[in-house]
Amino acid sequence: YRRFNMNEGTLMRAIMLALAESGHMVFRANVGSFQMADGRWFDCGLPKGFSDLFGFTSDGRPFFIEVKAPTGRVRPEQRLFIDAMRAKGAVAGIARSVEDALLLTA
Repeated sequence: YRRFNMNEGTLMRAIMLALAESGHMVFRANVGSFQMADGRWFDCGLPKGFSDLFGFTSDGRPFFIEVKAPTGRVRPEQRLFIDAMRAKGAVAGIARSVEDALLLTA
């Protein structure tokens, strides 16, 4: 994989492809919020800090990967989530490149 500055979305897709090609099962966590007709905001999806990508390595270990562009900042709730997943025995970390994600799940 070539190293060049990618935006986070492009990087996430490249990581997902590389992980799948390596035999891992990978899912993207989609979350968001929207404004309802009465003006209230509704948050849907996963808890704050949940990693962008999650799944199972080819040998069955659960993993959680927070994808960040080279200069992207990790929010405190993302760090807490990663630490909590590691404490439970999962592979968890931050990937700023395809190589980072592959090393994390090796």
